[in-house]
Amino acid sequence: MKARIYVMPKESVLDPQGQAIAHALGNMGFADIKEVRQGKLFEIEIDQKNPEEAKSTLKQICEKLLANTVIETYRVDIGE
Repeated sequence: MKARIYVMPKESVLDPQGQAIAHALGNMGFADIKEVRQGKLFEIEIDQKNPEEAKSTLKQICEKLLANTVIETYRVDIGE
């Protein structure tokens, strides 16, 4: 089973990388870009048959390693 995990800074947290990207895009002529938030994407293949069990395991992985839950949020999407 394949999964995608999206990790993003919380809305209340300053995102200097996103701001730098937005500034660079403005300098490149993309004046209509208002804001950029930069995050991380993880693609994981997990050897479980039950989607709920897989999601539970992946949430534990996020909490322990992939996301700093003080300043980041995460979303787990399970595929086939």
